[in-house]
Amino acid sequence: MPPGRPRKDPNDTLMKSAELIGWAIGGLEREISQTRERLAALTAQAAKLRARAGMRASRAAAASGETGDENVKPSRKRRRSTMSPEARARMSEMMKKRWAERRKGK
Repeated sequence: MPPGRPRKDPNDTLMKSAELIGWAIGGLEREISQTRERLAALTAQAAKLRARAGMRASRAAAASGETGDENVKPSRKRRRSTMSPEARARMSEMMKKRWAERRKGK
C-alpha cells in the first residue's frame, strides 16, 4: 500500500455518519420537548397574569381552549377618529391645490 493516509472503508463511514445523525435527531427531539414544556409553563403564567390584571384571554389561548377566567369583561375596542365633513372638505381643497401646483411645475 502506498504511504499516506489509510483508505477508509465506505461502510464504516456510513455507519458513523448514520450514528451521528441519530444522535443529532435525538438531541433535537429532546430540545423540542423541553421547548414545549417551557411554552406551556409560560402560557399558564401569562393566563394567570391576564386574569390578575383583568384582561381578556388572547385569541391563541382561546383557540387552544385555555380561556383563563370566564368572568373577565372583554376590553373595549379602540375607535378610530373620524373627520368631520368640514375637515374633509378642507383636506380636499388643500390636496387639489397641491396637485395643481405640481402639474404647473412640470
